[in-house]
Amino acid sequence: MGKMLKPRWGRKFGYVFWGLAGLALLAVLVWQGVKLARADKRIVAITAAMCEGTGLNIFEKEFPDRIYDVGIAEQHAVTFAAGLATQGLRPVVALYSTFLQRAYDQVVHDVATQNLPVTFCIDRGGLVAEDGTTHHGAFDYAFLRHMPNMVVMAPKDENELQHMLKTCIQHEGPASVRYPRGLSLGVTMDQEPKALPMGKAELLQEGTEVAIIAIGVPVWHAVTAAKRLEQEGISTAVVNARFVKPLDQDLIVEVAKRVRYVVTVEEGCKMGGFGSAVLEALSDGGVTDVRTKVLGLPYWYIEQGPQDFLRERYGLTAEGIYQSVKELIGQAPAPSREQRTLASLADRLPHGDEQGS
Repeated sequence: MGKMLKPRWGRKFGYVFWGLAGLALLAVLVWQGVKLARADKRIVAITAAMCEGTGLNIFEKEFPDRIYDVGIAEQHAVTFAAGLATQGLRPVVALYSTFLQRAYDQVVHDVATQNLPVTFCIDRGGLVAEDGTTHHGAFDYAFLRHMPNMVVMAPKDENELQHMLKTCIQHEGPASVRYPRGLSLGVTMDQEPKALPMGKAELLQEGTEVAIIAIGVPVWHAVTAAKRLEQEGISTAVVNARFVKPLDQDLIVEVAKRVRYVVTVEEGCKMGGFGSAVLEALSDGGVTDVRTKVLGLPYWYIEQGPQDFLRERYGLTAEGIYQSVKELIGQAPAPSREQRTLASLADRLPHGDEQGS
C-alpha cells in the first residue's frame, strides 16, 4: 500500500521492523516516541500497569530511567504527570480510553486547569473487538472536548499519528492523541515527524452536493464511500478533521456552504462527541440551509464483537456511510436479502447493558 521500510533490527528494541504495514498502531506510536525522546531529554513516559498493553515496554528498553509504571492507579498517573510538568518535563501518559475515564477529575483539575504540557496517548479509542463491553473507547471525544485548554486529536493513519505525537509534545498545554486498536495501514511514512498547524483540518476531496466530515479511523471509509458516490454523479467533498478541538470551524463552514448535505463520521458516542462539535460549528457559522446526519455510536453500551462486525452493525464502514448519504439525499436503494438477514441477526444481539457487563 505504501513505502515499506528496509528490514532492520530496531535499535535496542529486540525485534525486527519488517516495515510499517501490519505493525500495530501503538508500536508505531511508541517507536516514534523513542525517536523524539532521543532528541528531547524532557520526555518521560507514564502508564498504569499497562506497560506492555500500551507498547511502552519498547520505550522502557531504551530509557529504563524515564518510564514510570504507577500500578492500577490512573488518577495518580495523571496527577504525577502534572507534577512533573510543573518542573519542566514533558510527560506522556499512555492509557486505554476506557481507563482514562477513571482519571477524569485529575485531567480537569490537575492538568487542564493549570494548562500544563501533558500529552495523553489514548489507546483503544473506539471499538476494541473481543475485550468486552467495558473496554470500548466510546466516550473520550465527548468528555475531553468540553475541557478548557485541552487539545483533542485523532489521526487517519500512522503517518499522521507520528505528526500528532510531535504536535502534542511541542504544545504548551495539555493535548491528546487518540488511536484505535489495530494494525497500521502501510502508508508512506515521512522521514521526520513535524508539528501540525493547530486546529487545522485537511480537505481530501472537493465536492458541491455532499460533504462527509470524518475523524480518525472512519476517514478512509469516508473516502471510499465518496468515490462510490462520485461514480453515481453525486459530487462529494471529504474533510479529514484531524482535530475535535480546536475544531477547524473556518474550513468546515466554508465546505458546508458549498453543499446541500453534511454527514459527520466518528467511532465514538454521538452524544456530545465530534458530530455534535461540527453541528455547533455550523450553528455558530450561520449555516442553516443544509441537511445533516451524525454517524457514530449510539447511547447504549456497545456489545462485545469483532471490530469489522460492529462497524458494519453501526454503519461506520464505507458501505454504511454510503447508505447513510443515499438515505439523507432521498436515494436509498432497497436493502438486499443479505443485508436484511444481517440486520435481522444484529438486532437480536444483546446490547452491552443487557449482557451484565
